[in-house]
Amino acid sequence: MTERLREALRYQAEACADLGSPFMARLCTLLAEHLEPGTPLTDRLFGWQGDLGPRGDSVPLRLAGALHALKLQGHTGLAQAYPPHQSNDAALWAAVSAALSSEAAFINRWIDSPPQTNEVRRAACLIAVGHLLDARFGLPLNILELGASAGLNLNWDRFALEAGGQRFGPEDAVLTLRPDWRGLPLPAANPKVARRSGVDLKPVNARSEMGRLRLLAYLWPDQPERIALTEAAIGAATAPPEKGDAIDWLAGRLAPKPGQTRLIYSTIAWQYFPRAAQERGERLIRDAGATATAESPLAWFGMETDGQSPGAAMTLRLWPSGAALPLGRIDFHGRWIDWTGPV
Repeated sequence: MTERLREALRYQAEACADLGSPFMARLCTLLAEHLEPGTPLTDRLFGWQGDLGPRGDSVPLRLAGALHALKLQGHTGLAQAYPPHQSNDAALWAAVSAALSSEAAFINRWIDSPPQTNEVRRAACLIAVGHLLDARFGLPLNILELGASAGLNLNWDRFALEAGGQRFGPEDAVLTLRPDWRGLPLPAANPKVARRSGVDLKPVNARSEMGRLRLLAYLWPDQPERIALTEAAIGAATAPPEKGDAIDWLAGRLAPKPGQTRLIYSTIAWQYFPRAAQERGERLIRDAGATATAESPLAWFGMETDGQSPGAAMTLRLWPSGAALPLGRIDFHGRWIDWTGPV
């Protein structure tokens, strides 16, 4: 049992290194090397049932998130060892080890819940899709996000995107995204959102103290750009998404709305739905597509893992045409986009 946790921590260390966080790679490696059973907290971690990795319970990220939450709340030892301060491995482990002991009750409560992220940089692909749909249909958008977390990316039309030497989005944007853009330019357009709504099994209220803490804690301490963008998006957030099963929620919102383009989307969420839910959702969307018209088109966009690399696939289905458009690939955290969508 002990080796399962160490393997999950080492795997997470490699993933964090690939995603540009040497600090998280160090932290997870140190935990894999030095964490030992023998306390109620560590016995729980080593005895965890089920899949510990990122496709399951994400135990390494739960633990790292708890430690970062303590740092954000002013834990002296962790604050001195975490970025922006520099510390060697011995000093970092000493701070982490002390926190695991003194703050065991807080950490134990924190890891009850799965990680909650709302990666704002993924909104770059939503801005791109919005421009594509506006250029094609010229209608206001009714957007429906599945697995919306805190709903930060429901406000993508209030964000700006710098891509291919051009700037897209409102002049008074609440934040600006600057991914490494590769490939074709975006069409000139001016997408407008007429209605926005989202759903999540465990929605986060970003404007609450604990909700804000959860969102920031699962960002990585040595990536200040992500933290700054998320704080800006939190400042623009309104009500959290609705609580519920994504497919049940979607079933009641697929009726045609003349004069609007319905846009259903998910970013690294659909892949976590149970297979039966995915199949039901696809049937519902296809049936809704059969009722789409030029006055009430339907679009279904996904940024999801497809087993290929690098990054995630971006795919778009459109009705009434039924066209399937591969739009290229995107980094899981939105650092780069290889865009192959139509101009």
